[in-house]
Amino acid sequence: MKNYTTEKIRNVVLLGGTRSGKTTLAEAMLFEGKVIDRRGTVEGKNTVSDNTEVEQIFQRSIYSTPLYAEHKDHKINVIDAPGADDFVEGAILGLNVCESAVMLVNAGQGVEVGTEIHGRYAEQYKKPVVLAVNQLDTEKSNWDNTLDSLHQAFGGKPVVIQFPVNAGVNFDSIVDVLKMKMYKFTDENGSVEECEIPADLKGKAEDLHAELMEKAAEGDEELMMKFFDEGELTEEEMHQGLRVGFDKGETYPVFCICAKKDIGVRRLMEFVTEFCPAPTQDVNGQTSLFVYKTALEQHLGDVTYFKVMSGKITEGQDVINMTGETKERITTLYAVAGKKKERVTELVAGDMGCTVKLKSVKTNQTLNAPGYDKVVDPITFPPFKYRCAIKAVDEKDEEKLGEALNRASAEDPTLRVEYSRELKQTIINGMGEQQINILKWNLNNNYKIDVEFLAPKIPYRETITKVANAMYRHKKQSGGAGQFGEVHLVVEPIVEGVDTTAKFKIDGKETQLNIKGREEFELPWGGKWEFVNCVVGGAIDASFMPAIKKGITQRLEEGPLTGSYARDIRVFVYDGKMHPVDSKEIAFIIAGRNAFREAFKNAAPKILEPIYMVEVMVPADCMGDVMSDLQNRRGMIEGMNSEKGFQILRARVPLAELYKYSTTLSSLTSGRATFTQEFIEYQQVPADVQDKLLKAYEAEQQEED
Repeated sequence: MKNYTTEKIRNVVLLGGTRSGKTTLAEAMLFEGKVIDRRGTVEGKNTVSDNTEVEQIFQRSIYSTPLYAEHKDHKINVIDAPGADDFVEGAILGLNVCESAVMLVNAGQGVEVGTEIHGRYAEQYKKPVVLAVNQLDTEKSNWDNTLDSLHQAFGGKPVVIQFPVNAGVNFDSIVDVLKMKMYKFTDENGSVEECEIPADLKGKAEDLHAELMEKAAEGDEELMMKFFDEGELTEEEMHQGLRVGFDKGETYPVFCICAKKDIGVRRLMEFVTEFCPAPTQDVNGQTSLFVYKTALEQHLGDVTYFKVMSGKITEGQDVINMTGETKERITTLYAVAGKKKERVTELVAGDMGCTVKLKSVKTNQTLNAPGYDKVVDPITFPPFKYRCAIKAVDEKDEEKLGEALNRASAEDPTLRVEYSRELKQTIINGMGEQQINILKWNLNNNYKIDVEFLAPKIPYRETITKVANAMYRHKKQSGGAGQFGEVHLVVEPIVEGVDTTAKFKIDGKETQLNIKGREEFELPWGGKWEFVNCVVGGAIDASFMPAIKKGITQRLEEGPLTGSYARDIRVFVYDGKMHPVDSKEIAFIIAGRNAFREAFKNAAPKILEPIYMVEVMVPADCMGDVMSDLQNRRGMIEGMNSEKGFQILRARVPLAELYKYSTTLSSLTSGRATFTQEFIEYQQVPADVQDKLLKAYEAEQQEED
């Protein structure tokens, strides 16, 4: 492959919902670009994009696939992003490293939830978007309905460049209203005849040409004046105006294709080379690479995918990983087309490629020439919305499982693995059950680890609602040195904005405690606690106060009700007893812990549960079912509104009720809805729920005993 300069490079991400045909389009682009000499099919399990065993088994895109094609003296780098929301990582990274997007729309379905989601991301990242209406050769294809759905979703942005002549099973012709020509495709290899527009379509073409001309004039003030004066623009002037609107994200050109039969693909690639912006990276700067993807690939080992952010990279060049300042040598460079990798000697600013066998490089890291310290901002991904626990069926595999999970999360930033000391579980946070199923397949087949997925425990919190006191005496005599410690304390809830009076009824008597010392601690799990020393007369030596605090802290870390973390409690230690010989630190740890436990249980304790704000994007005809399901999950509906053909539903829902919600939502809406969830606060559980939790914890403790 020849070396390309930055201005001859185009970086494009393929977006669109599941089954919109992105992988098939990528295959046609590579065929047109002479990268492959035969097009594969998803059904035939031989496409360049879906090249992993798991993708071929499930016949769907799971991973983002970097590709390239050569067209008219340009190199087009393509990232084929999966359409499913569970694998949104591909779309996000593609929008971060590509300058423009091609959005595919199924002509039989119109704009779907996946289309809308990817469209939102494209708007968020301010990327120019080309709309490609695909699958115009099917019985269900409906051009007019699809166009209506595009306008409903994207407002006035879509502008028709082409329209189909005979959409349906006999689809073979397109009218291009920019060039004012008809193109008839004579085979399934992109062969095309240029024809004059038939008389019966001339009027429609002229009307659309006029609309296109007006849209082009809107992009440039001088063109607008000429259009008003003369009522006409040349094709070159239309190009100029459309390019301005396209670059600003105000115009979404609409093309007609059938990727499966290579209809319209060449013209789409031509538009990409002519209209899509070239990379803006600094050609003359020092070498800087941004790692947007890492993977373990058969026969190659660790593969690092990157974009050249400035300067150029050559084989044999040393770079510094700005995370940890470690040195790496780029021994080989490749241009990437899925599994097919072509060795190159250099890559310039704006280009993308990969290398192998780097020692310690991860996604979102920057590799620079020595002495260059600029760091590329890492890609941020949407919040997690699926949560489960995992364990190895065979305990002997736990260490092996940990290593495999660490690698999986390093390759996929939307998959986070953590061991929760609080819950005593390994928790996986991700985007959906499909993603977790793929993880399980990889663990079973690639790592030979049999795993079990479980409902995750809920990180409840415990606190109190009133004042209570207690005492505890720890006395132990075992033949040698004994243990003795006695602690008297009062607990009260911490209420934001309300300070303590330190006046309590103790043993039926109103008592004003004398505060000698006061410490406040912010808790790592949220909330706080206060330790107040009110001991007078030397009843407990000051040297034992840290031990009492330690004992209370131990109980805060394992609350008396359910073993969950406790919070927002003020503790007054006001009395106690010592022994001149037997009083030791351990005695006061135990006495403090147990006195706190008893006081806690007498202080009208309550359990708090995490509440999440759930926002669901759902088609109007499924709204009732989705709302009813949320209410059955103890959800409180907070608002509803319409947006671009979908209903947006907001509800406060306990985390305990959200396990496998994505699966249920998909079932209720046939995969047409999506949602996000975000933690907002802790809230007291209902009385019946608290009773169930207490009984469950009691039973669990009995089993352990």
